[in-house]
Amino acid sequence: MNILLDKVAIVTGAGQGVGLGIALALAVEGATLAITGRNEDKLHAAAELIRAQGAPDVLIVAGDARSRSDAQHAVHATVAKFGRLDVLVNNAQSTVTGVPFENFDDPTIAMILESGLLGTLYFMQASFPHMKERGGSIINLGSAVGIHGAFGMSVYGANKEAIRGLSRSVAREWGRYDIRVNVICPAALSPAAQKFLESQPEAASKLSERIPLGRLGDVHHDIGPVAVFLASNESRYITGQTLNADGGQVML
Repeated sequence: MNILLDKVAIVTGAGQGVGLGIALALAVEGATLAITGRNEDKLHAAAELIRAQGAPDVLIVAGDARSRSDAQHAVHATVAKFGRLDVLVNNAQSTVTGVPFENFDDPTIAMILESGLLGTLYFMQASFPHMKERGGSIINLGSAVGIHGAFGMSVYGANKEAIRGLSRSVAREWGRYDIRVNVICPAALSPAAQKFLESQPEAASKLSERIPLGRLGDVHHDIGPVAVFLASNESRYITGQTLNADGGQVML
């Protein structure tokens, strides 16, 4: 349908998993893309997949979401190349799983919070001057882990809930500029999820039982279209909301 044909989008953490799935879905709908991440090889491989979806010009900007200067560079490079910025997808996130709360050490806590909450904040602030005059859509990634909790993921869950809180407040502040800020909480079969499920078959079985639709979502075809909707003018009157693309785990 090419409903994003006039949109320029940045997707962070787009080298694999949910970020790549969202980037592919945006490309199918005609968006011009800049993708960021720490692993440049993964970004180049992702760019080839995105180009195969019909996106002729994909900008690769290697960098760490934990760095404010890297976030600023990615935004400035995107605007310098494409002349504008309409959509920002904050997907980048590093984490660990299976760690009891009492065992989290400072380096691990910092890694989770800096890559998630601070990375999201840095990219939002860097994008603001370029969205202020013409509006835009910011899509941040939350998690059902933050909403209902999960063993061994306490700091990750707290980080994701902080991102949701940040998103709601900024949605109120920036609404006057026609900048919308929304959150997707996905349950997706990302590489990290696949690795976890393979190593924890009992947990995999229980997870499937907990999902009314009976499966984890495909990053491109199940999670990507939700981002397309929020990036498009079809959602122009939606802001400050959380969409749980999780097969029905969370029902509000």
